[in-house]
Amino acid sequence: MPDAAPRLKGLVEQMVGAPLPLRIRAWDGSEAGPPTAPTLVVRNRRALRRLLWKPGELGLARAWVAGDLDIDGDLYTALDLLAGIVWERGEDARTLAQALRDPEVRSAVRGLLRLAGPPLPPAPPREEARRPRRHLHTRSTDRRAISHHYDVGNDFYEIVLGPSMVYSCAYWPAPDSTLETAQRDKLELVCRKLALKPGQRLLDVGCGWGSLAIHAAREHGATVVGVTLSQEQAAYARKRVADEGLTDKAEIRVQDYRDVRDGPYDAISSIGMAEHVGAERYLEYATDLHRLLRPGGRLLNHQIARRPQRDESRYEVDAFIDSYVFPDGELQPIGMTVTQLERAGFEVRDVESIREHYALTLRRWVANLEADWGRATQLTGPGRARVWRLYMAASALAFEHNRIGVNQVLAVKTPESGMSGMPLRARTWN
Repeated sequence: MPDAAPRLKGLVEQMVGAPLPLRIRAWDGSEAGPPTAPTLVVRNRRALRRLLWKPGELGLARAWVAGDLDIDGDLYTALDLLAGIVWERGEDARTLAQALRDPEVRSAVRGLLRLAGPPLPPAPPREEARRPRRHLHTRSTDRRAISHHYDVGNDFYEIVLGPSMVYSCAYWPAPDSTLETAQRDKLELVCRKLALKPGQRLLDVGCGWGSLAIHAAREHGATVVGVTLSQEQAAYARKRVADEGLTDKAEIRVQDYRDVRDGPYDAISSIGMAEHVGAERYLEYATDLHRLLRPGGRLLNHQIARRPQRDESRYEVDAFIDSYVFPDGELQPIGMTVTQLERAGFEVRDVESIREHYALTLRRWVANLEADWGRATQLTGPGRARVWRLYMAASALAFEHNRIGVNQVLAVKTPESGMSGMPLRARTWN
């Protein structure tokens, strides 16, 4: 009689010391667990070997990406429930070592090893990037990291992002608004915060597929230079600019922001790009942007932030994100971002948290992906599509639960006269 699921349920509960909140369906067809809960589908024994070899986030991610694990039921509910039984990120080795001192845990591990069977360990899925020992953030490593994430295929991104082709947090007038409306409102918000006027020069750092460059040129009469490290993004953005008849107003370059030399600019936007800069390079990033602005020019820095830790020296990047999504990416608390911008010479004038907006945005992206799943897997492969579904759904929950946030920081290169040019009443953005 098939019994893998009840055996697995019992061993996991013995290990974690609590009831398993998910239902399990095992490779032999057996099921166990709460009948109304989402079902964790364990397709083969290899899934157990992945989790035993990397007991935590990375092992779970490898099993998911390879298709060894799946969820039958609401993905968001399942991820919330799983979060309570996965080893704490950044604490895997120490937490497991402490847990193994318990005879019950050791007995459960032995039982799981017998159930998993040989061999150990399975090779990581091919979608996993090679992780450097440390985050170098040289021009070459940044270029490779950007290519891993953004050169997946423009057709795939069209499915996920929709017609707006904006890959950053939208700005929602209401939860039931369309994604396209919310993204247009975000682009307009950025332009108003920068107080763009006809003829002014805007540098868009990390310009993506050109949406902000087009909006700023078409709606505000700005002359825009957009820079990206992604060849695919640049080709797509250039075609969009040409189709809009804006080639005299918007230029798209494949260029590192550190190599831009044609300042000064009246304004700089950096939307969802600074997460790739790295903590060690952040002051250099801020200093370079300060150098490129004219006195009185404004910077709008839109960036995801993590929560600060009591001991920052022990902070470790998310293993799944670093291996499968944003190799070499780093988040830092908003306080560190503001400090580094001011160290570079900026005067920070406004910080707006739009955390809930990103949760709404991510849920729409997941819905877009799921609605065209068959074509998405044809375009990029099932493993890569599974990476994206997991990463976006988990990120939506992280924003909803206040584990991470996103902020727009408006800063000014204030002239020696001290006249910032900002309105007396904040957030009128005139």
